[in-house]
Amino acid sequence: MDFVHDQLVTGRKIRVLTVVDTFSRFSPVLDPRFDYRGEDVVQTLEVTCAVVGYSRTIRVDQGSEFISRDLDLWGYTNGVTRDFSQPGKPTDSAVPSATSPRSR
Repeated sequence: MDFVHDQLVTGRKIRVLTVVDTFSRFSPVLDPRFDYRGEDVVQTLEVTCAVVGYSRTIRVDQGSEFISRDLDLWGYTNGVTRDFSQPGKPTDSAVPSATSPRSR
């Protein structure tokens, strides 16, 4: 789970919450908003998990939205553990590409 950032022609910044299953590469969530807080992440996950079910673990970075008390309480209540990537290691959460030898 991570954010993708972009900027509109008007100069307004937009963020898209993306959730991807690293095994099947299925993406149940692409949720664009202009402003995202921890409680917004919880709200999006509640709607999504009602449809696709709860994961045991969600890999996230150290972003303020992912270390919030709201998300911590949601995870504890629903039995979901957050797996934090190591700070300064962008490849820690990388998914092997379809052409890499490791994915064959």
